[in-house]
Amino acid sequence: MEQVLISDLFLIERCQQGDRIAFDLLVKRYQPRAYQYALKLTKHAEEARDVVSEGFIRVYRAINQFRSNSAFTTWLYRILRNCFLDMRKRRSLKVVMSLDAARETDDGEVRHQVIDPHSTPYDVAERAEHSLQVRRAICQLTKIQRTMIVLYHGEQMTYEEIGTLLSLPVGTVKSRLNRARIALKDILARNPQILRR
Repeated sequence: MEQVLISDLFLIERCQQGDRIAFDLLVKRYQPRAYQYALKLTKHAEEARDVVSEGFIRVYRAINQFRSNSAFTTWLYRILRNCFLDMRKRRSLKVVMSLDAARETDDGEVRHQVIDPHSTPYDVAERAEHSLQVRRAICQLTKIQRTMIVLYHGEQMTYEEIGTLLSLPVGTVKSRLNRARIALKDILARNPQILRR
């Protein structure tokens, strides 16, 4: 075990000096573990590969910031988790919710949303504008509030999944999500034109 740590530190020092072969060896050594970790986060093989690829690009760019007072795996896993969260955020901005799909409400009730067959193009445009305004309001939240709203409402993750992802107890997830909702409600209240739609 000690030999591996010495080898890791040696490879990292070489990487910090610009040695690409050392970086390739580091990637080869940690890619299987990185993939397993990413797969636990994403639950999809292709997404996990994307997270790992992006993660190692970030490792390469930030290798000079690595300090040997923590394990390389700890640093790598933090980078992978951030890549995953960033990908989720980017994807959630593109998510188009199905109006036919069932959605569980906060009280556990399952409801179906159905498109109004009498909607005019004006109604559709107005809903799109409303959606844009809500997204802008979400962007005004703090990073943790935004993360909570996006993961729960955009990604439709459960409290438990969010807790696992962010290494937080479920109670903390619920309380932070509640604070995020209150903050979002306050932002929307300051912009009554959004609430009128």
